Amino acid sequence: MELKKNPKSDLLKWSGAISNLGLAISIAFVLVAFEWKAYEEKPLLNISNANSNWESEVIPITIEVPPGTPPPVIAPQIKVIDDDIELDDILTIDIHFPGDEVIPEIKLAGRPIIDVAAEILDFTEVQAQFPGGMYAWYTYLKANLTYPKQSQRMGIEGSVFLRFVINTDIGIQDVEVVRSVYSFLDKVALEVVQNSPRWKSALHHGRPVRSRMTMPIKFKLN
Repeated sequence: MELKKNPKSDLLKWSGAISNLGLAISIAFVLVAFEWKAYEEKPLLNISNANSNWESEVIPITIEVPPGTPPPVIAPQIKVIDDDIELDDILTIDIHFPGDEVIPEIKLAGRPIIDVAAEILDFTEVQAQFPGGMYAWYTYLKANLTYPKQSQRMGIEGSVFLRFVINTDIGIQDVEVVRSVYSFLDKVALEVVQNSPRWKSALHHGRPVRSRMTMPIKFKLN
């Protein structure tokens, strides 16, 4: 049997309207409370001549002057000192050159010699060479060139190009790295060239000359 609900006994029928009415009344009270202003009644300030006597209450400041007259101001006296000082006779030095003394004339045997460094040639008729030829040079490198261990462990190899000057009398000078491979390899290559025996100087027009040479030193791991 189906249960039927009596509409008159439904309590939620007017719940929405009652809620809206309560909300409207609450908002109205809040607005009235914010708009309400209260004023306190106070008597106006009575300004009379009695209140204008404030100047008489100011305490006067007095400065007491000691009795007696102050001493007169004495001006400073300037004492004149006589500056006429007599000086002793000035010491005079008589520099005398005998008339018969003759300064000898300095004569040069010839023109002064200007020391000019010999020209460095990049191309010569006969190139400078290591004593014994290139085979002796490779033998010298094999005996004196040490492969750095750190470069070996890192697997670094390559050719270091060096440029240096071969003189006619003092051997090799001005050794520099033209193309680098690694700092350790560059250092070893510089040292082996700087410490090499004296080279045979180059010839140009039949006479020894200073020359510049560029040479690679190859480092290769087996």
